[in-house]
Amino acid sequence: MRGRKAPEAIPKVARNAATKQSKKRLLRFARNDALENDNMKIIDTIPRMSTLVKMLKKEGKSIGFVPTMGYLHEGHLSLFKTAKKHTDLVVVSIFVNPIQFGPKEDIDKYPRDFKRDEELSRSAGVDVIFYPSEKDMYPENYKTFVFVEGLTETLCGISRPGHFKGVTTVVAKLFNIVRPDMAYFGQKDAQQAVIIKKMVKDLNMDIDVKVLGIVREKDGLAMSSRNVYLSPDERKDAAILYKSLTKAESLIKAGERETKKITKMMEETIQKTPTAKIDYISIVDTGNLKDVNVISGEILIALAVFIGKTRLIDNIIVKV
Repeated sequence: MRGRKAPEAIPKVARNAATKQSKKRLLRFARNDALENDNMKIIDTIPRMSTLVKMLKKEGKSIGFVPTMGYLHEGHLSLFKTAKKHTDLVVVSIFVNPIQFGPKEDIDKYPRDFKRDEELSRSAGVDVIFYPSEKDMYPENYKTFVFVEGLTETLCGISRPGHFKGVTTVVAKLFNIVRPDMAYFGQKDAQQAVIIKKMVKDLNMDIDVKVLGIVREKDGLAMSSRNVYLSPDERKDAAILYKSLTKAESLIKAGERETKKITKMMEETIQKTPTAKIDYISIVDTGNLKDVNVISGEILIALAVFIGKTRLIDNIIVKV
């Protein structure tokens, strides 16, 4: 990676905030299935990545692709391993995308540890890490963006205007560079997954998008790179997100169909946690992400909650 400054590891204070349980499980996850992939390539320029892709396509190789912003966790590794089963070669991108962060968001403190990511990727059987620079992805005078209308103005799009414009732009660029046959995303970012699928369909991209289930801690907290921001007490409090979701699911299974009653119960549950501040709780159609008043068919229960200063998201899909 000539000419690139290595990303800084996250501060010691933040590292200490991660639970010992999570660390042990992550290392065990990597070790149990370790494929000592000594031939893993690290490619840090778009021309080099394009050259490799052309060679692979010429050889008839299928490419599985997982776009990430790094600071990998078990959720990422599960995507890598699934891609490994279904395609000839797995490419993982690590790029903290500046245009999906708002002016008051956490891009400067977003956790980065490339050496750690490299080791975990290798252990999970990744063949190529694509690690482009911001200058390569967005050169001077860059003016082109991709925007999906209708799906981006709700849920996270309300409190994070412009976020999904940044997401779809970077993913479209990465798809054009890597030219994958299959791309893998996690259900934790449910709105993002719906938007990416719509972009792929509308732009006739010949890519099979797979969305895999949420990987959780033992107490139900959805795994996220941002969990490292939580203090030990906040980490305990963060379990309230999944607890409220499961209580909502139980209420629906018991016969409740009015969304107002369900979301009110969730609000009351979360508000009992002093460090929690609700951004939103919504029950929407899984296809168009529009609010539903009466539950029927397949619905998505989604929420965003601040635990201290850390914004966490989670969701479940319920069928009735």
